[in-house]
Amino acid sequence: MSMIGLKRTILMSALLAGLSVAAQAQALKPLDSDRETDRVDWSQLQARFGAMPKSDPSVKIGAIAKTLTNEYWRSLGDGYKKAGKGFSVPVDLQAAQDEGDQLGQLGIAENMLTSGYNILLVSPQTDANLVPAIESAEKAKVLVVNVNDAVLRAAKNYVGNVQRDNGVRAARWFIASRPQGGKIAVIEGMAGVYAAVQRTAGFKETIAAEGPKLSVVASVPGNWDRQISYDAASTIIQQHPDIVGFYCNNDGMALGVVEAVKAAGKLKQIAVIGTDGISDAYKSIKAGELTATVDSFPVLTGEVAVEVALRLRAGQKLPRVVATPQALVNKDNMARYTGDEESVRKNLIADAAAK
Repeated sequence: MSMIGLKRTILMSALLAGLSVAAQAQALKPLDSDRETDRVDWSQLQARFGAMPKSDPSVKIGAIAKTLTNEYWRSLGDGYKKAGKGFSVPVDLQAAQDEGDQLGQLGIAENMLTSGYNILLVSPQTDANLVPAIESAEKAKVLVVNVNDAVLRAAKNYVGNVQRDNGVRAARWFIASRPQGGKIAVIEGMAGVYAAVQRTAGFKETIAAEGPKLSVVASVPGNWDRQISYDAASTIIQQHPDIVGFYCNNDGMALGVVEAVKAAGKLKQIAVIGTDGISDAYKSIKAGELTATVDSFPVLTGEVAVEVALRLRAGQKLPRVVATPQALVNKDNMARYTGDEESVRKNLIADAAAK
C-alpha cells in the first residue's frame, strides 16, 4: 500500500472510531469549542470552583503537542511543565516531527496509553487524527483534555481560546485603522483544521459585516509554513500592488508575509497581523515590521490546562470548555502584555472582567 493509501486508511479508521466514541458519550453533542455554551472563563475557575484539590501522587500527565518546531507549542509545553512543577505532578511532553505528521502524533498518543499515563493533554494535528487514541483512552478510563487548537468532536473537555475571535480582533483593527478601505488578503492555516477555519471565518465575516470599504481579494492556505506563506504573499502583492494588509492564521506565516512585503518595498503601505504571540512576532513588532499579533498566551494556557485536568481528576464538575485569554498586541499596547508574569496575569484578568 502506498503512503497516501495508508494515510487514507488511518484517517478513515479515525472517522469510524469517532462515531464509536460519540455513541459512547451519550449525553455529549459533538464539540464545537467556539460555540459551546457550557463554558467558563479561565479567570473564574477559583472563584466558581474553589481552591485546587489536594495533589494525587498517582497522577502522571502525558502532553502531546502538534510539534516542537513551532515556538507556540514549545511555550504551551513550558506552561505544562511550570504548572506540573507547581502542583508536584510529573508532565511528559512529546510531539510529532512537524505539523503534518498525523500518524506520528497518533503513535505517540497510543504509546502513552500503554505507559501508565492517567491524564492526556492533547493538541491534535487535525480534528480526526487522534480519534482512535481517544477511543482507547475512553475504554481505559484515562482523562483526556483537548488543548488548542484542532478540536476532537468527541472530547469531553477543552481548554483554549475562542478561535473565531482571533479573526474578529484582526478584522476590527483593519476597520478602525484603514477607514479609507482597500484590499486585504488572508493567509490561512492548514485546510480543514478547526482553528484555521474559525479564524478565517471570523475575519472574513467581520470585514463583510462591519468594513464595507475593505475587500478580501485573496484567501489562500499557508499550511502553517513560513516559506509557503512568503511565496503566496509575493504572488498576491504582484497581482494586487495596491493591497493594504494581510491577516495570517499564525505568526510563523505572518513573519513570512512580512519578508515578502519587505522584498516588495511596501512596509509603509501593507499592514500584517499574525496570531499566537511568539517572541519573534514581538521582536518584529518592536522593529516596526509586523503590525500586530493576536496573542493567545500559550504559557498561561498550558498552566490552565494542567489546573483543569487536575480539578477534573479530583472529581470536580467543570464546564466542558474553559476559555483562555487573548489580546491583539501592537506597539501601542505591548507594555501591557509584556514584563513580569504576575502583572500580565492581572491585566488579562482585568480584560476578562471588562468584557
